[in-house]
Amino acid sequence: MQVKRAFKYRFYPTDEQAAELSRTFGCVRKVYNMALAARTEAWTRQERVNYNATSAMLTAWKRTEELAFLNEVSAVPLQQ
Repeated sequence: MQVKRAFKYRFYPTDEQAAELSRTFGCVRKVYNMALAARTEAWTRQERVNYNATSAMLTAWKRTEELAFLNEVSAVPLQQ
């Protein structure tokens, strides 16, 4: 028999930390939706888009003027 354990942690961010988290989550949501749209579109053409292709898309998106704000947050959550 395996014992399962769980831990709960509370986090009380400062206003500055809360703003940074909000920005990061917003950027992650934008990148996720754009990647999902790209994969869905490729799927309709019976093509596959793998992680490497998606990562290359992210790099290209970050270089555009319209999506330059993605450079303001950490790249790690965006890539994951």
